[in-house]
Amino acid sequence: MNNMNSSEMVIGIPRAMSFYNNYPFYYGFFNDLGIKIVLSDVTTKQTMSEGASLVVTETCLPIKVYVGHVLNLISKGVDKIFVPSLQSNDEKIYNCSKIRGLPDLIRNVVKADFTMIEPTLDKSEKGQGLYEFLAEAVKPFGITDMKLIKRASKAGWRCYNNFYVMTKSGMPYSKALSYALQGKVVIGGSTKEYPISIGLVGHGYDIFDERVCMKILDKLEKMDVKVTTSLQLSNEQLENGIISLGNEKYWANEGEVTGCAGHYLMDTKIDGIITITAFGCGPDSLMIERITRKAKQFGKPLLNLTIDEQTGEAGFVTRLEAFVDMLFRKKRATIVNKLHLNDSKSEFIPNTDFIETK
Repeated sequence: MNNMNSSEMVIGIPRAMSFYNNYPFYYGFFNDLGIKIVLSDVTTKQTMSEGASLVVTETCLPIKVYVGHVLNLISKGVDKIFVPSLQSNDEKIYNCSKIRGLPDLIRNVVKADFTMIEPTLDKSEKGQGLYEFLAEAVKPFGITDMKLIKRASKAGWRCYNNFYVMTKSGMPYSKALSYALQGKVVIGGSTKEYPISIGLVGHGYDIFDERVCMKILDKLEKMDVKVTTSLQLSNEQLENGIISLGNEKYWANEGEVTGCAGHYLMDTKIDGIITITAFGCGPDSLMIERITRKAKQFGKPLLNLTIDEQTGEAGFVTRLEAFVDMLFRKKRATIVNKLHLNDSKSEFIPNTDFIETK
């Protein structure tokens, strides 16, 4: 490793897109090599509007948000910004064109002077695997020793695996991420019992960015609803979820949507499913159409929420409250029907211990 002064060993990472799935790995990897990470600020209305102002209207919200986060890092004075091209994470399994071409998009719309670190990960091509991707990411810092890079990748996987274990135990995303970055592993989900359980389906950048999803997790918690996401499922469960919908995996992040929905449609402990997708996302529109048809076959209540930078919170909350209220009513009706069914099997005896619920 060449001698570099401290100001040069800084990398900016936009708090958008692959951040929500891969940041624990990036954190462990870059820190092991002595590279300081500067994150963009959390998403705000200004982040969205600034990003949207530089791209065509038809561009999907996550990309507009990503552009806004790049601008935020530039305003912080960060010279080197990490903009990976994640082509394919498995053989013949691809990301959408906007994710694949993210460096080219940023290069064409952001005219500020900065160094874009743009490694390519493409497991469908030879010579573009993980180690090559990581080597590209740190080459601008003068790091070329593959032994150091492989050692740092192990540090990245340790941090990511700790995050993975905690989310699978039922821990919320933000808490698991915080513990993982501290090098801690804390096992144990909430012991609170919820009357309603919902499977929340969507990409990490749509459901864990609080501004984008309008804090839907907090809103559902206040409504006394237990929420589970794709983070609580194993890779095998997500794969089986895709198969259960009569589908084959095609998109790299399809597990978060089709796989997650497929699993929760079959899960009798889940009372309903909410999907959150960005307006204008081609792959998601195809996935949601299949999920909607299958939900009818499974008889599982489904609420599809589409978001963009113009989505109003009032209407969003109204739809959410109406859906949750419907689930409560449906569950109460099911319980009452079971009571009547049990009563019909034997001689009627007044139940003096029964307490009516309001």
